[in-house]
This record gives sequence, C-alpha cells and structure tokens, in this order.
Amino acid sequence: MTEKPKDTPENPTRRDFIKTTSLAAASFMIVPRFVLGGKGFIAPSDKLQVAGIGAGGKGESDIYNFAQSGKADIAFLCDVDDRQAAKTVSRFPKAKYYKDWRELLDKEHKHIDGVSVSTPDHNHAIIAYSAMQLGKGVYVQKPMTHDIWEARLLTEAAKKYKVVTQMGNQGASNDGTRQMAEWYDADIIGDVHTVYCWTNRPVWPQGIAWPQPNPNIPKELDWNLWLGTAPQKDYVDKLVPFNWRGWWDYGTGALGDMGCHLVEAPFRVLGLQYVKNVQASVGTVYVDEFKQGHFPESCPPSSHITLTFPKTDKTKGDVTLHWMDGGIQPERPDELGPNERFPGEDGNGTLFIGTKGKMFASTYSDGATLLPLAHSKEVTVPQKYDRVPGGANGHYKQWVEGCIAGYGKMEMSSSFEKAGPLTEALLMANLAVRGHDLKGGRIKYEWDNQAMKVTNFDDVNKYVKRNYRDGFVLKG
Repeated sequence: MTEKPKDTPENPTRRDFIKTTSLAAASFMIVPRFVLGGKGFIAPSDKLQVAGIGAGGKGESDIYNFAQSGKADIAFLCDVDDRQAAKTVSRFPKAKYYKDWRELLDKEHKHIDGVSVSTPDHNHAIIAYSAMQLGKGVYVQKPMTHDIWEARLLTEAAKKYKVVTQMGNQGASNDGTRQMAEWYDADIIGDVHTVYCWTNRPVWPQGIAWPQPNPNIPKELDWNLWLGTAPQKDYVDKLVPFNWRGWWDYGTGALGDMGCHLVEAPFRVLGLQYVKNVQASVGTVYVDEFKQGHFPESCPPSSHITLTFPKTDKTKGDVTLHWMDGGIQPERPDELGPNERFPGEDGNGTLFIGTKGKMFASTYSDGATLLPLAHSKEVTVPQKYDRVPGGANGHYKQWVEGCIAGYGKMEMSSSFEKAGPLTEALLMANLAVRGHDLKGGRIKYEWDNQAMKVTNFDDVNKYVKRNYRDGFVLKG
C-alpha cells in the first residue's frame, strides 16, 4: 500500500484512523469465567486479541509465545514481507493478514486488545505510539525505540493512555536478575561501583560501505513500507531481513541489539536511571595501507563505551558501566582459577564489581553466580522478590495477563516505566559512538537529562530526534 503524505499531517495513519481514535480508546469488556464455563475455562472474551506487527524473525517467536500462554488469540498479522511472514501465517490461519500496519489499525482497532511490535528498530515508536493512542496494550521488541526522544515519548504515553506495556528483553523476567538483586541487597558483595557488560555482537556486517542498489525488489516485499520512517533510498540486497541492524538509519548496532538484555540487571540491581556522561572508543577499518575507511552510515565493527550513572538509593556513589562489543571483553577476575570459565555463554556477560566481592550473569541474566564460583553454593539469602512463572518464557504470558487484568493491576518486568530509562541510556551511549564520525572523538559527552541533549558537543544532538519521512511522521 502506498503512502499518502497529505493525509497524515499529525500522525502516521490516515485521516480516517485519526477520526476513529477516540472510539477505540474505550477499554474492552471481560465476561467473568463463571458466567461462561467451569473452573479453568477460558472464555473467548477472556482471551487477549493480539495483532502481531512484524510476523517474521523475532516476531515469529514473539507471536508464538503469546499464543502459548493459552490466554491470547492471534487475531491479526502484519508484515511488509510475505516471505518472512509465511511460517506465522501458516501457523495461525484464522488470523487476518495485512501488509500495512496503518491499514490494520485503521480497520481493525475495535477488534484488537494488544499489539506486538517486532519490526526493525526505526519503526518501533511510530507503530507502538499509534497503538497506544488507541488504548491498546503494546509489547515492543528491544530496543524500545530507535531514538532518545522516542523513548521519552513512549514512556510518558504509557501513563497518559493508561496502557499495559512491555519491552521484549525477556531476561528481565528471569530468576537471575532477582537473585542478584537479593545478593546485593543482603550486602554480599558490598557497594558496587563498576559494572562490565560485553557481547560478541555484531554478528552481521558493520563498518562497511553502503551496498550498490538493486532495481529488482522482491515481489513479496513492500520496500516503501519497510523503509517507513527512514529516509528514502533505493533497495539493496541483504538489508532485509537481518543486516539492517548495522546501519544507523534502521538499527542501533550491537548496543541496541544486546544492551537491553545485558544492562537490564544493573538497572534493576543498582536502581540506575538516566546516564550522567559517556565516552567511547571505536574500532577502525582500513581499506588500504594507512588508508582508514570512513563509513558514517554504518555502525563501527567494535566499541568500548564508558557510561557514568549518578548515585542512587542503592549505591554510595556514582557507578561506572563499561560496555564492550565486537568480541572485546574485560580482564578475567582474579577470583577465577586459570582454567575456570564464566558460567553461561562465553560471548555475552555482565560483571558486577563491589567493595566486598563480585557477581556475574550471562545473556538474559542466566547463570547468575557469585565469584569465586564456590560462593554461590555457600551463600544463602532469603527470597525477597517474587519470581515470574516460566522465567524468560513467562515474559510473554506476563504481558498477556497484564493486559487482561488492566492498567496498573500487575507489575510488568519491563514496563516502559523501566524500559524507557534503560533504552535512553543505551541510545545516549550511541551518541558518543556516532560522535567519532563528527570529529567528536574521545571527549566526555555531558548529558542534560531534562533537556535531552548533550551540552558540550551539539553536533550529536541531531540524533536525539531525527526527521521522519513524509507519510510516516511521528509527533507527540
């Protein structure tokens, strides 16, 4: 479906969609189970009617997990690429299929209770915000948004429209992050002043030149809709469905991909909020002898970013958080023997360094352990925080049940109230990465959180809120 710029002066959807917004804001009715069936019976009206926007890739597993909760019907599917959506469409044959999410929300909003957004990063905010305006609960893949301004907008919108929200960093529902919070609250490792987070990402090309255009757009793909909010460009191969992550117009690099998984635990355990300042060093690419490549459209092949967070109620002073990607990892802790490995995945991890000890977890906060490793078996503390049934897999069911219960009735592991500040901090770190292409280099980028801007290097502030393409304009 082609865009209609003149019909969308204030919102990404068509004029008819704007007119119907107020009608959709009313909450849906739930008929009690005892009226319709016996104990354990889930009435049709008790099931969340879900629209899955982005049905391939991560969307495929997201949608499947909502259905597996037993409390959601996959009522609608939407994807700009029929090839990527094929498996999900086959799995849910009763779901009505759309290519244009604007048309889906326009025509079907009265029949939708919750919207899952599993598109590339650059279209997260515009779809989620449109659904929130209609009073729909939203589940949005990580990172919550592509830009800092968008993250702040969605955080405030969740309160304004009183909708249930969840970001797709499922490790936030794992036992590991709660176990580490209990260890920390019990003063097992003392006051944490330094944290290291690292990943083996990118596992897609970065630090490269923009490919040559290919005039042969696959017939199953609506390229215009895929571009969405991003600048108009000719189609290129291998951008869809995965390698978009390494390009600034669409993705947010390794930090955007894995940061919400690995930095969530420090936010929860230490009560972190908004970043104070950040500095970055990035990997370089040489295209010939002593000839450095300059590819500002692409994220760098690796980076080491240092973020400073102000003192919280759970720390005695500022906290320094080191982010490392591209295979860079911190020095091995002295508490590990020469042949001892970090538990969990070698490629991803989070290490807390306190005044009395250290603790570690891998992706999704799996393998949470104290260092030395033997301490995890020796130390016991009372359970203080409720566990999410099913852990990471329960992240999906939690959102479904939260939407059915209604706004404010259940605690979400990664509601926008929590996910918003986390996303903003990570995107702020990316400003320091992008500053290298603007000759900012290794300066310390000072952040004014209230004004949402860097105060000592204005050139990067254009990335706080980008310009949107006609027909896909987001206005708060």
